[in-house]
Amino acid sequence: MKVLIGLILSFGLLLANIDINNASKSELMSLKGVGIKTAQAIIDYRKKKCFKTIESLKEVKGIGPEFIEKNKKQLRVGKCKK
Repeated sequence: MKVLIGLILSFGLLLANIDINNASKSELMSLKGVGIKTAQAIIDYRKKKCFKTIESLKEVKGIGPEFIEKNKKQLRVGKCKK
């Protein structure tokens, strides 16, 4: 039962829009091409400077245009909580 619940939650994350200014590490890791290091790099970056556009993700080490193209339908830029 726990496995089923985990799968349902994971599937929900894949369909959800990920707010790059407020997403948790696990939410960021649900994106194609994001592992623990890249998720942490995104979090570290946004602590210093909020994202204004999806394209501004390119300023994070390890993220390029290909990543943005693969994930842009799942990404959004929410209000910064700084």
